[in-house]
Amino acid sequence: MASYIGAIDQGTTSTRFIVFDGTGKIVVCAQKEHQQIYPQAGWVEHDPEEIWRRTQEVIADAMQQSGLRTTDLAAIGITNQRETTILWNRKTGKSVANALVWQDTRVADYVAEFSHERGQEGFRATTGLPLSTYFSGLKIRWLLEHVPGVREQAEAGDVLFGNVDGFLVWNLTGGPDGGVHVTDVSNASRTQLMNLQTLSWDKQLLHLFGVPEAMLPRIRSSSEIYGMVKQGAARDVAIAGILGDQHAALVGQTCFLPGEAKNTYGTGCFLLMNTGEQIVPSKHGLLTTLAYKFDDRPVNYALEGSVAITGALVQWMRDSLGLIPTSSDIEPLARTVNDNGGVYFVPAFSGLYAPHWNQNARGVIIGLTRYATKGHLARAVLEATALQTREVVEAMEHDSGIHLDVLRVDGGMVENELLMQFQADILNRPVVRPRIKETTALGAAYAAGLAVGFFKDTDQLRARWAVDRTWNPHLEPKKREEMYRFWKKAVSRSLDWVE
Repeated sequence: MASYIGAIDQGTTSTRFIVFDGTGKIVVCAQKEHQQIYPQAGWVEHDPEEIWRRTQEVIADAMQQSGLRTTDLAAIGITNQRETTILWNRKTGKSVANALVWQDTRVADYVAEFSHERGQEGFRATTGLPLSTYFSGLKIRWLLEHVPGVREQAEAGDVLFGNVDGFLVWNLTGGPDGGVHVTDVSNASRTQLMNLQTLSWDKQLLHLFGVPEAMLPRIRSSSEIYGMVKQGAARDVAIAGILGDQHAALVGQTCFLPGEAKNTYGTGCFLLMNTGEQIVPSKHGLLTTLAYKFDDRPVNYALEGSVAITGALVQWMRDSLGLIPTSSDIEPLARTVNDNGGVYFVPAFSGLYAPHWNQNARGVIIGLTRYATKGHLARAVLEATALQTREVVEAMEHDSGIHLDVLRVDGGMVENELLMQFQADILNRPVVRPRIKETTALGAAYAAGLAVGFFKDTDQLRARWAVDRTWNPHLEPKKREEMYRFWKKAVSRSLDWVE
């Protein structure tokens, strides 16, 4: 009998394959980065073929390291960077162009066009989303209009669309030789093409955006058997779970009840609150999205606050400025000073997402004096993540009417003790890190495990959630509000920089 469950975690900067045992403990993990491609300012791309190679490599590496056989795996779940848009040829399996990453802003003119006609909130009632460069639908349109011959092929059904989940499932289940073309409700809800109530592609939006329905995947639940792996180190294992990365983290944190929320600190920062079977429209700059749907059970919705640049700002300090050799060096550099020295960093590299949704904002470093050092800049970088999170938490509480007593956190940046303490300080409430920190991959494993009976039910999963560490607030109220006031002032300087 299979004793383990696998998860492909395909993120913005790397791909991982993690194998968990029945208690949620990690048995083995393999990880490989992929190239970030920046053809010009505001454009961000990935090579889909490289992502597919990395996926095959990490599965093979993990199975080899652990000595596991395919019969040891009950199923595999997939979690992925959302909104990143891939078009590929059904007959050859080759992508027609590089993937347009969720951070890519090249569709800004389309956003302006539709905003002028319908207002930025014109599609929110149907999709739960404001008009933004963030989502997949307009990225599909851009590729159809700018890659020669692709629109005709798409209308004939020979070019397919998928976010990374759909691209990987299609390849894993046979590719040109019978690959399964599906996505789950959580990923479909991030295209701005799916109707939140019907859970189907909205024909009016497809017409307005100029997207042929023939190229779209079938929308399925987040937990069911979609097909079997046809090649490689996981051959004959069922793919049985799909969740966008932030939805997977919500599941991994076992936030199964309305009002339960988590915040994930990765390339960006994403706060999700489960709203149960109720669609909660946002009036404070959040997104209404799908949380998950397990097999034939009712769908769960969520409110989401999306912040584009958090961990990516640390990478920018490392790669573009060369101020730190590795990302983990940001904390010791920030600890060389006692405070931010009056320096604030608004990382609006691709505009600002929640709660502002200002695509014309750009990054600013403000408050500089001769006193400022690279230590103050490092501190401002970390504080920017926590300050953006406070803005989202306040919006979430206004929309939901629920006060968050504690903030559950996960993602790579939660290892940063200085950041987590400041997060508790600026929120004035405890911040809690779970014992199992790889909650995104764990959520995908939970979804797959529930589909094949490896896990009994969500109550069993909730019983396994445990606290690793809690940070309690210590900052003086006067200082807390002064810092937040200066942050809001800094944000105001970044808005509408691009004319």
